[in-house]
Amino acid sequence: MQKSLLSKLIVCVGALLVGCSDTTTPTDAINQTSTTDTPSAEPSTEASETPAARFGGAQLEMPADIIVANPSANAERSAYFGDLHVHSTYSFDAFAFGTLATPYDAYRYARGQAIKHPAGFDVQLREPLDFYAVTDHAMFLGVIGAAADTTTEFSKLPHVQGLHNLNAPENLNIDGMGKRVTAFRTFLPQTLVGITDGSIDVEMVNDITRSAWADIIKAAEQFNQPGEFTTFVAYEYTSSTDDRGNLHRNVIFRAADKLPAMPFSRFHSQNPEGLWDWMDGLRNQGIEALAIPHNSNGSNGQMFKLVDWAGNPMDDAYAERRIRNEPLIEITQIKGTSETHPVLSNTDEWADFEIMPYRVGTTLPSEPRGSYAREALLNGLAFLDKGTSNPYQFGFIGASDTHTGATSDDESNYFSKVGLLDSTGSLRGATPLSEEIAELIRNTGRAEVKEIDGNNYMSGAYETWGASGLTGVWAEENSREAIYNALRRKETFATSGPRMSIRLFGGYGFEASMLNDEGLVARAYAEGVSMGSEMLASGNAVPSFIVWATRDPRSAELQRLQIVKGWTFDGEHHEMVYDVACAGGGSVDPVSHRCPDNGAGVNLADCSFTLGVGDQELKTVWQDPDFDPARRAFYYARVLENPTCRWSTWDAVRAGVPPRSDLKATIQERAWSSPIWFAPRTGH
Repeated sequence: MQKSLLSKLIVCVGALLVGCSDTTTPTDAINQTSTTDTPSAEPSTEASETPAARFGGAQLEMPADIIVANPSANAERSAYFGDLHVHSTYSFDAFAFGTLATPYDAYRYARGQAIKHPAGFDVQLREPLDFYAVTDHAMFLGVIGAAADTTTEFSKLPHVQGLHNLNAPENLNIDGMGKRVTAFRTFLPQTLVGITDGSIDVEMVNDITRSAWADIIKAAEQFNQPGEFTTFVAYEYTSSTDDRGNLHRNVIFRAADKLPAMPFSRFHSQNPEGLWDWMDGLRNQGIEALAIPHNSNGSNGQMFKLVDWAGNPMDDAYAERRIRNEPLIEITQIKGTSETHPVLSNTDEWADFEIMPYRVGTTLPSEPRGSYAREALLNGLAFLDKGTSNPYQFGFIGASDTHTGATSDDESNYFSKVGLLDSTGSLRGATPLSEEIAELIRNTGRAEVKEIDGNNYMSGAYETWGASGLTGVWAEENSREAIYNALRRKETFATSGPRMSIRLFGGYGFEASMLNDEGLVARAYAEGVSMGSEMLASGNAVPSFIVWATRDPRSAELQRLQIVKGWTFDGEHHEMVYDVACAGGGSVDPVSHRCPDNGAGVNLADCSFTLGVGDQELKTVWQDPDFDPARRAFYYARVLENPTCRWSTWDAVRAGVPPRSDLKATIQERAWSSPIWFAPRTGH
């Protein structure tokens, strides 16, 4: 952080900072020879340098498309589940929400231990996860905690007095909300002003960030146990456009033996292209990482634009740099699902799933076009049709974005993500507010209060959030190398919470008779391609797809298995959703491409759901009835459970009140595979 940069940031501070320009880049690296080593290096690049000059003008190679960690150990690969988007007390907003959970606590939680929620109750997973990454915000990393800690030099500054002991027991309640909101709103801009005018020592702030980053690394190293539990050193790059369009990314490092001395943040560049330049520079130093965009749904059309940051047409260099650094996107999380939107996919009956219609951190509407994954995949094909490389050939993951250190992925035990601010059913908009709390909320201006069916309810974004999600990977073993390689080759899938697994293979000559063959997976790998890959045309042959999903035994049975296809023709987007396997052995209608209704339902009085209707697994070999060998296309799999209660209905049932009438009472949990891309014959 430098004074010239921070002076530019002053004018654009809101709930998240906006309107910042490119400046310096932290390029130095540290060798992490001990978990107690403290990184110490300065951002050393001048703002006037171009990316090529900044990194020596080296031509960077694309990471290998297919990487196999240890095929002799487990050539058919296993499904592992984890969360790559978790905030701890080091994130400025998490601390302000009352979170005291450290990275160490977060990893204990992922291993299956109970930890304390900011509101004082215990939270615990139904079963441990296989991998986890603490991704605290690089911007102001650890700084607000230092302001609240009266033993630090930083806490002595006049403008942070209101933060003193912010998370002491007497302030961890609803009565402390006004103080919490006021202190948080004034802290960020006044800190920036102080650094700019010299009243705050920049080095003091940098030292806090270095110390927090070193502790995050130490925690990841301490809990990483190859073969049992995997941690990744990671952080969140938190940026947005000037109109509050979300541009956040999580940066995941492959290894921890050599790492950047400080994480690259919005303080170094508002433009994600600056992040990619920094990552390419690290790669030249032997430090491999990937970035994963999230909440594209809240980007106001900015995440998947058709032009670069400067408004210029995307070219091959831009596309290759983007996909080199961002091979995946987070398709679902607590703040909504970003697969598609009813406006964009009006023939997909399941498009209206956990839609958060707002820009992140606001109740401003977010423009759907340019904000959802399926449309971006289609735009990627259109780029190829015009002879430009595809910047949007990405795979899918899910995550939570929890700000309590604890993933909240269970509808029946949902505690949301922002600590004290949404710790009860009434605070997250599911059950009526008392008159006292309603008045307090109105006075703080933190959220709206809406009258529905004669009762006062919290209203804003919280009621549009969901108990989501998880990343699934197909990997040879539970280790950093194997899981990171699976992320790189996009052999990943996303779930909305339950631990369903889903596989997708494409090839030629796959037949239904293979489905009961013990060597099915080995043959699929040997003769075809797995999800995340490109499948080349073979004359006019029609490819076959092996699609296979298995149920989470702790959740509902599976209802239907689908293929989502997208293709371009004469410059226009086209998409189709095909049901390919139906629960109970039902037949797909050849005209509508839909399974029959299996009759599964939910009792809203107690949230019990139909048992014995649906399947433990759905598996089929499918061919596209509308296949055209001359047209580019992508195919991804989607599996849906039978309906179950949404978290808001669970909250209402426990409170003994009717579910809020303007919210959906049930949902169909689901999982998505990464796509397979079909490449047509040369010349098309």
